[in-house]
Amino acid sequence: MLGLPVGICSRCLRWSPSPLLTPHVFLRLRPLRRSLQTQRFEPFTPPSPESLPKAAPPKTYPRTTRFSRRVFYLAIVTGVIFAADKQFYASSFTRSLRTFGLGLLVAVDYKINFRPHPPLGGSIADLHYRNAERLFELLRKNGGLYLKIGQAIAMQSAILPPEFQKMFSKMFDDAPQNPWEDAAQVIQEDFGKSAEEVFGVSFTGEPGKGVMERTARASASVAQVHWARLPDGREVAIKIQKKEIEQQVGWDLWTFKVVTWIYTKWFDLPLYSLVPYITERLLLETDFENEADNAERMGKLVAGESRLRGRVYIPKVYRDLSTKRVMTAEWVEGVRLWDKENLTKPWRGKRNQGSPGCQGAPLDPPNQERVRTVLLMGVADKLKPDRDWWKGKDGRDGLGLSLKEVMTTMVDLFSAQMFLWGWVHCDPHPGNIFIRRLPSGRPELVLIDHGLYIHMEPDFRHQYALFWKSLMTFDNKTLGEVVKSWGINNADIFASATLMRPYTGGDKSTSAEIAKLSKREQAERAYEMQQKMRKGVREILGDEKKWPQALIFIGRNLRIVQGNNQFLGSPVNRIKITGNWASLSLVESPDLSFSEKVANFGRHMIFKMVLFTSDLYFYTSKIKQFFGKGKGMEDDLEGQMRVMAKDFGVELNHGVFDG
Repeated sequence: MLGLPVGICSRCLRWSPSPLLTPHVFLRLRPLRRSLQTQRFEPFTPPSPESLPKAAPPKTYPRTTRFSRRVFYLAIVTGVIFAADKQFYASSFTRSLRTFGLGLLVAVDYKINFRPHPPLGGSIADLHYRNAERLFELLRKNGGLYLKIGQAIAMQSAILPPEFQKMFSKMFDDAPQNPWEDAAQVIQEDFGKSAEEVFGVSFTGEPGKGVMERTARASASVAQVHWARLPDGREVAIKIQKKEIEQQVGWDLWTFKVVTWIYTKWFDLPLYSLVPYITERLLLETDFENEADNAERMGKLVAGESRLRGRVYIPKVYRDLSTKRVMTAEWVEGVRLWDKENLTKPWRGKRNQGSPGCQGAPLDPPNQERVRTVLLMGVADKLKPDRDWWKGKDGRDGLGLSLKEVMTTMVDLFSAQMFLWGWVHCDPHPGNIFIRRLPSGRPELVLIDHGLYIHMEPDFRHQYALFWKSLMTFDNKTLGEVVKSWGINNADIFASATLMRPYTGGDKSTSAEIAKLSKREQAERAYEMQQKMRKGVREILGDEKKWPQALIFIGRNLRIVQGNNQFLGSPVNRIKITGNWASLSLVESPDLSFSEKVANFGRHMIFKMVLFTSDLYFYTSKIKQFFGKGKGMEDDLEGQMRVMAKDFGVELNHGVFDG
């Protein structure tokens, strides 16, 4: 320290060594003062309750409280209802509620946005796509009969917008199967005994007993199929209805009726009149005693027809092992119709040898040692032998069959059902048809799944045969008279839908109407065409009281058979074969008098000459197909249908079984 005097400058507030060194005035430091408390000390005491003011009442929210209480009670009631619905009614109420909600959403969406320039949600194509997706997810989620309805839509999806076609092509995928416990419960409820007692099987390999697989070999919308070998050596297919179907079917059909009624009123389409007939058919599909009746009747009809006997096989039904919900039938070995490769690969078996099970021949038994080993492991699965020796060691062999013979047999069978017998199988998709090789080297067609049949009364059957004959001969007068008696106001459209090709022999009224349309921009024209399509549906249905409701399922049969022929490459002239059976049935029908048969025979001989023109078209298509210029007659006809349908705003851009 230098010992210099220091001070604080009042302006610069910094230390200065001496007041002499700066002109600033320095502040003097004042001494600190101490403050003293002069009042008496009293400790803090809380005020007494009496001294406090009266408390204000608490603030309440009565409306919020009431609302919260109601929401709580509603949640509890809803939870109880849904739990009870799931436990006791197989979620029937939930499924119906889901259907009503989505049906209302779709209806409102179309009501608002089905116009040339939709105010919400993009274009008309976007409208179709989102609603196709909604409906597809609903049908898949609900399952059961909803899948049946979805498959019916899929079979007609070629006349729906392309967005529906792409989405509904997946409806033929196998449905999920129920666990064995559910299937065993159905058997117990129907027979009053366990599966082991009913079928004489053992799941533990007990000697002298048959065997049965717990895992289903196939699962569909309403039932699943299990393989079993009975103690007497018979191999059987046990079709067991899914447990929940019995509880759901009433709700599902009621919901279907209500939704159809709403759409009929809202969109001005005469659909509701068809509902009773459709629901009756769907309900019969859940009655396996009805299916057994259909199978036995068809077996007798085939056996009594020399042109089909030996070419078509209907599996036997074992009535003593069948009920309304369980049907036991002969197990069928064969190749599915869609397995074109294995149908046509060369046959390497013995010359006079057929494929396994042909003509109902006994099947070779499974390896007992292997079966016992599998059962001792506690796994009742994959017990059935493969029986694919005919494929060869390297898998390069097949049945060596002619697709032309296969398809001829199919068209003959369904034409006879339609025109000769009046009992029509309405679900002949490839999954319900097996093909086997006879010792003669010819194909044998096995028809299964006889749940969905329609009966054609004699008068209607004769009218339908005459209708087909008129189509082939361009007899517009007769054609018009027949369809008018059915209450149909537009013969051209209905004729084209029946033939699966444009009908060019009419008065061209439909084409003339289309030609009058104004040439607006594409969006407006598409809307106008789809409105035209809706009008066309109303004209086909016409008088709802006269319209033969069986035509719904007959059209389904024709479309599936046409799709089968197209899938196999159009090996036969389907239209000619069908027309020939139609004309011949008017000669052979036992319901006609002798004089009518004689007159029809003369007309039939003239008709045979007319069919020659159909052959010219068929063989022209085959020549083009041979040189790689086309895919066959069915594809050529469908190409023509695309051109015609496009004028109605409909895109036919896929085959019936695509996907």
